[in-house]
Amino acid sequence: MISTSYGISEVRYDASRLTDQDIYLFKEGNHFRLYKYLGSHVMNVGGVTGVHFAVWAPNAEKVSVIGDFNKWDRESHQLMSRRDASGIWEGFIPGMKNGAIYKYHICSKYNGYKMDKGDPFAFLWEVPPKSASVVWDLEYAWNDQEWMSNRHKANALSAPYSIYEVHLGSWRRVPEEGDRFLTYRELAHSLADYVKEMGFTHVELMPVTEHPFYGSWGYQTLGYFAPTSRYGTPQDFMYMIDHLHQNGIGVILDWVPSHFPYDHHGLSNFDGTYLYEHQDPRKGYHPEWKSYIFNHGRNEVRNFLISSAMFWLEHYHIDGLRVDAVASMIYLDYARNEGEWIPNIYGSKEDLDAISFLKRLNEMVYTFYPDVQTFAEESTAWAMVSRPVYVGGLGFGMKWNMGWMHDTLKYISNEPVHRKYHHDQLTFSIWYAFFENFVLPLSHDEVTHGKGALLGKMPGDEWQKCANLRLLFGYMWGHPGKKLLFMGGEFAQWREWVHEESLEWNALEHPSHQGVQRWVKDLNNFYRSEPALYELDFSNDGFEWIDCNDWEESIISFIRKGKNTKDIILVVCNFTPVPRLNYKVGVPREGYWREMLNSDAGIYWGSNLGNSGGVEADVVPSHGRDFSLSLTLPPLGVVFLKSEG
Repeated sequence: MISTSYGISEVRYDASRLTDQDIYLFKEGNHFRLYKYLGSHVMNVGGVTGVHFAVWAPNAEKVSVIGDFNKWDRESHQLMSRRDASGIWEGFIPGMKNGAIYKYHICSKYNGYKMDKGDPFAFLWEVPPKSASVVWDLEYAWNDQEWMSNRHKANALSAPYSIYEVHLGSWRRVPEEGDRFLTYRELAHSLADYVKEMGFTHVELMPVTEHPFYGSWGYQTLGYFAPTSRYGTPQDFMYMIDHLHQNGIGVILDWVPSHFPYDHHGLSNFDGTYLYEHQDPRKGYHPEWKSYIFNHGRNEVRNFLISSAMFWLEHYHIDGLRVDAVASMIYLDYARNEGEWIPNIYGSKEDLDAISFLKRLNEMVYTFYPDVQTFAEESTAWAMVSRPVYVGGLGFGMKWNMGWMHDTLKYISNEPVHRKYHHDQLTFSIWYAFFENFVLPLSHDEVTHGKGALLGKMPGDEWQKCANLRLLFGYMWGHPGKKLLFMGGEFAQWREWVHEESLEWNALEHPSHQGVQRWVKDLNNFYRSEPALYELDFSNDGFEWIDCNDWEESIISFIRKGKNTKDIILVVCNFTPVPRLNYKVGVPREGYWREMLNSDAGIYWGSNLGNSGGVEADVVPSHGRDFSLSLTLPPLGVVFLKSEG
């Protein structure tokens, strides 16, 4: 046994958790369970309980553990560098317990650099603005076995996805107690009840990984293995996920492997060198977000990031990872002017290291967790983002359809009288709708930074604004692709999202907002009950235009189809405030077509113009079909009809 005694305690170096095989995989860039070995872990060595520490700092001259337990003494508890050229320092400190606060004091070999750093693999951090790491075990008794054993059905590409995007700190607050955040355990019940009542299938959490600046919304992450302590402990977060699962709700985590903030206690210049980031700012500094870019070509960094992804799937039962800012990763010239970026070895702008990293990430996720999904926030025309790696794709399960979002919001923000001149913005998305496995997002990005709320984008008076918003949602739920809606949009919040405040729940005192909320609820329930609206989202077999050319009256009509040929839903949208009476729509089948949903119904604060429950098809050809319906199309409205033939 080798130990060093300092009177009050000792550091032991005979308790390594890392085997030669671990080190081999670590150096090779193929160790994706590093959280089991690096960081701090309570363990028993020879009958003595303490904490094993391990940290990667290859250019350090000396590394010690400091904290309350040793009065932040930078000399008393020094770790030992392994003699295998891995750059890992480790040691076992007897007597330390769960809940101990600590940092690493790192003395670099270069430039006299000395800094106190948080643990990159910490499972818990102090509540910001404090910045120390916390020794923490992750023991928890899960009760979501039924969900976990069946989630392959709920998370399948052919399943309905209606995703409610949530920022935990501003969904609801407690004004009676200084406007404090809800805790994870409080959120567990209130969020699950609300999401279940509204009919959403999944929640997507804006990043909960620990972040020093609350105003970054979590997108400036430092704690890649820790849920933010602002709302509670890791077990509290597990409880929230557990409870959502028990209520049949999937959980998607927003995850940021592209960049990280420059806070001194974090990853930047970790051992006095550019360890996690690129040295050259033309590759290593993000000019738009003023943060550091990960060096995705370094094996140890790839280990770190993929281990983080695997960690959330293993320890927190996460059902999906939404990977932020993929476009910023795959293009070297992203947000840069000429001369501000370095071409790859072929002289082009693709970041080959980041592309390789993303492919490897997705391969590992789907190899070990085939019942989850990864989602790419990718805003360009990069091909095959959501196609498997083995056929040349990036390997994601789905991709956000930013083009649909941009064109649709631009179109519907026009006054109805002008919409006929922009009809292509409404119909163009179908030309590429099946090139990728698309999610249709109306996310937080569309309701902040001066963009206003969704309701504020709608033209007209209050009635018209609400009608337009209901029409937008109806068109979205009918359009091929999974659905994502940011919180507050479902009840037509007045103002744009403010992360420092609760949503405007008081809007629901007004019938107009109640109507929008009920419409979204009914849309969700109808969507989930009709396979024609989701089963073939990613195949042109599930979609058929009836008429995409009636630009003069700003009307579109189309069919959605399920795997069963009997499952047919007709969707007709009228984007003007003019009611259309006896409007002829060709249909592929005779018999009765029941009106299943009408956004203009009185219960939604509409004018109650519709088709009296349904229409019998006439044996009158129209739109190239043998039968047709003579419909009443409500103003600024959408109707869903189902064939009962």
